[in-house]
Amino acid sequence: MGKVEAIIKSEIIRLAKREMRRVATPLKKEVWALKSTVSQLRKTVFNLERFVSLQRKEWEKKPPLQAPPEEVETSRLSPKLIRSLRRRLGLSQRDLARLAGVTPLAVYQWESGVFKPAKEKKSVLVALRKLGRREAKKLLEEMKPEEKKKSPPPPEKAKRKTPKK
Repeated sequence: MGKVEAIIKSEIIRLAKREMRRVATPLKKEVWALKSTVSQLRKTVFNLERFVSLQRKEWEKKPPLQAPPEEVETSRLSPKLIRSLRRRLGLSQRDLARLAGVTPLAVYQWESGVFKPAKEKKSVLVALRKLGRREAKKLLEEMKPEEKKKSPPPPEKAKRKTPKK
């Protein structure tokens, strides 16, 4: 009788395990998929929070120079005027580019007449008209510490391995 009981008991256990596996396997797959989704959502939220903080920092920065919109609309900026403004302030193209928030190439293109400054850059140039040399140099000095923070460290030169002969 002991053998029959043991066989029935082992069969019941086997069938119970099989039933549990049948129910638990789809649940495991769902749990795994949900964990994967939560992980992706965490990464997305982290990236979005980082983007928002960068945007907030940019938004909080007020432009150093701003002219009233009415004045910007009525002002005339020809390539010759931009060049003479830069020379009057004693600035290089690179310095003017730093003040305007553009590249030196953009300043060159403004001065050569290839492109005209966009509205917000035109506003900066109109505001620069009211400044003297000292104020322009002072603004440049104030901007330099900010640029040092932004610039990444210089890349290290890769050491070249020479093959042994």
